[in-house]
Amino acid sequence: MSGYAALVHEYESGAGITGSSMPAVDPGANLAATLPVWELAGGSVASFAAAADRRRRDHGLTPLDSVLDPARIAAAFSSERLFRIDGAPADAFAELSGFFKTADGWVRTHANYSHHRVRLLAVLGLPADADRAAAVARIAELSAAEIEDRAGESGAIAVRVRTEQEWAATPQGKAAADGPLVAIEPRADRGVAESSAAATQMLPLRGVRVLDMTRVIAGPTATRALALLGAEVLRIDPPQLPEIGWQFLDTCQGKYSTLLDLRTELPIFRELLRTADVLVTGYRPGALERIGVHPGEIRPGIVHGRVSAWGERGPWGDRRGFDSIVQAASGISLIEGAHGNSQGASPVGALPAQALDHGSGYLLAAGVLDALTARERDGIGRDVRVALARTASWLLAAPGRTPDHAPANFPGSEFAVEHAGVVTAAPVLSEYPDHPWPASQYGTHAPNWTLRPAGI
Repeated sequence: MSGYAALVHEYESGAGITGSSMPAVDPGANLAATLPVWELAGGSVASFAAAADRRRRDHGLTPLDSVLDPARIAAAFSSERLFRIDGAPADAFAELSGFFKTADGWVRTHANYSHHRVRLLAVLGLPADADRAAAVARIAELSAAEIEDRAGESGAIAVRVRTEQEWAATPQGKAAADGPLVAIEPRADRGVAESSAAATQMLPLRGVRVLDMTRVIAGPTATRALALLGAEVLRIDPPQLPEIGWQFLDTCQGKYSTLLDLRTELPIFRELLRTADVLVTGYRPGALERIGVHPGEIRPGIVHGRVSAWGERGPWGDRRGFDSIVQAASGISLIEGAHGNSQGASPVGALPAQALDHGSGYLLAAGVLDALTARERDGIGRDVRVALARTASWLLAAPGRTPDHAPANFPGSEFAVEHAGVVTAAPVLSEYPDHPWPASQYGTHAPNWTLRPAGI
């Protein structure tokens, strides 16, 4: 069984599902890397497409039987390379995000958000206005383990760059490799399923309400995929933590966007939650409870999709993380950095796309689809969980490494859509020429559900 088919099989067998008919495709140099990134990309999208077809069949609709386009999938997974605002590309990483040489190795940091930058500088004992040069000098004085430990204690984001063998030997690495790729578990409650009367072949999720409480890539990719199939997605952001503008525009097509301070507007959120079919969160374990939302208040029968960096049950379950950080900690960066580096060059590298994020996002969307389909039969809500580190463990274990690969192909403008000067990748499924609508203006929607406009 090829790596591509193996991922689809692993998802479906773990979810208790059989019978995918998704065809294999020739990836060429799309997403070429030492690790089998195409198998992750193609397999996760195939799982999503197959789950959508299962829902169509369950509603008496004709399945699409999508034929996957490798170049289109590569474009969607590499969307930050296509993104433009009035011709200007995205600045994907801030000055304090990246690889840094320590006294005894390497660390990778993430400080794209201002509050993460402040925490990182505090870990280094530097003032909040310190520049990159000061950070480079200070990091070079400390050990990689010391920086990682301090970051974990303070909520900053920095990890030691490990080999895959070192990662596999750690408790957090062992936890990441354990369990299904997508965990779908029944909740201990029943509820009323959404009406299926509005579903159509192209919009099999019409009538489904989704609360989106995620940021960055994996969670927003999952909810954007649900919006593509007709779900009404309301994204909630805290007003005190502004979002990165280009990132929002790149992942929030087809959604509504509202600002809600759960510390002071919890009753509004509870009402939205009471009438939602799906809740998708990117919070660490216990976060909702800490702000006053307890399990008994979540709507009976709801499908709760959850994405995390490290998994909820390992020793790093309460740590923050991002795709690039998981790559560095798990050994992926050293594997990819070893290819093509001349003597004396940096040993660290990266996958040709944020593939852990995108792959986890489409797997989460597939799990939510299958949980909704199952709920219409039995009325039981389900938790659907993915973790970037679990996806990384699948990639590391998958056969078919190609250390002598050709350079990766990157997407061209033929796989992009443009609206009002904003260029983004087209939807990952070729049957959809565009998203339902471009990303709306950030935070401008009222915190309530909106009927889908007629004809959309």
